[in-house]
Amino acid sequence: MAATPTREVARRVFAREFNDSSYTFKESDDERAPVYVLLPTGERANRVFLVGTLTETEDVGEDSEYWQGRVVDPNGDTFFMYAGQYQPDAASMLRELEPPAYVSVVGKPRTYETDDGEVNVSVRPESISEVDEATRDRWVVETAERTLDRIQTFADAEESTEMDEYVQMANEEYDLPVENYRRSVVGALESLEEQQRTAPEGSAE
Repeated sequence: MAATPTREVARRVFAREFNDSSYTFKESDDERAPVYVLLPTGERANRVFLVGTLTETEDVGEDSEYWQGRVVDPNGDTFFMYAGQYQPDAASMLRELEPPAYVSVVGKPRTYETDDGEVNVSVRPESISEVDEATRDRWVVETAERTLDRIQTFADAEESTEMDEYVQMANEEYDLPVENYRRSVVGALESLEEQQRTAPEGSAE
């Protein structure tokens, strides 16, 4: 039996940056080589890890069940995910969950082109779990840190003579200022602070 390939690290990313990640690529001609989306902050992602509020689920399939879920991050931006017969556990969760609910999702980014030439990005979930508010809050803080790290690496690479290959690729493929994603970080952290200020006394640690 062939060896199982190592699973890729699941990247933490806010929805705004994820939805801007329209460029995909492979790093070899092997038919089974992983497909990556290129994050505009100069990082490749074969898998993503997100936590947010599941606001809506819908069976959009025609001949068989094909579930769409919408997960909103603290900035109000939406991750779209789709699960059908090849993702039975995730489809079952979308069927059974009652929005609104906090969920954590690990899945693979997928892109598709619309009739008018726009590229949309969605998540094909490998797993979906219902989680509590504290888990969502931890994800927000960790995703903010990872995003700021990528922005800093991007800025450092632009000033060096040896530019990181993924930063260079992001420069070539996207005409998007990475400061957009710093604003996502600020907005997400501010929403957490606001939530903690307005939480009823005794409900937070």
